[in-house]
Amino acid sequence: MFSTSSDLALLPRSARTAHLIFLRKGNVQQRPIVEINVVDPVARKGYRFKGPATVYEEGPLFEEALAFYRHRGTTSTIRHIVLVKVERAMPLISPAYDQGKTEDEIRDTWLRYWGALYHLNSEEARDRSSGSTQLSSSNINSE
Repeated sequence: MFSTSSDLALLPRSARTAHLIFLRKGNVQQRPIVEINVVDPVARKGYRFKGPATVYEEGPLFEEALAFYRHRGTTSTIRHIVLVKVERAMPLISPAYDQGKTEDEIRDTWLRYWGALYHLNSEEARDRSSGSTQLSSSNINSE
């Protein structure tokens, strides 16, 4: 079973390993060790995942991933998927926290920034950000 975060999905494969899957292969075939950073743009926190990547263009895993994305409503042509075996997962925290600011202060700063950029008042910006997924260490542990 796949679960998703934007264009990435955490794929539990066993009690000891976790995988991320995505659809854009870039230069993975030439450089198979990849690092993927997933960051909440408001809280400025996230995770850094690192491990070897494998590109699939056919086979059972490709078909399973294709079914997952089709079930989510993806209608684009999918020619390949990239599966990353997560060998290392670490928290990723913005240097803004080095100044001693709390998460609430960081969130407020960025909500005001995005609100001004998109001409939203503070309440509208908070409403829009409240639907974002909170990242936690449990999100990176496999089932």
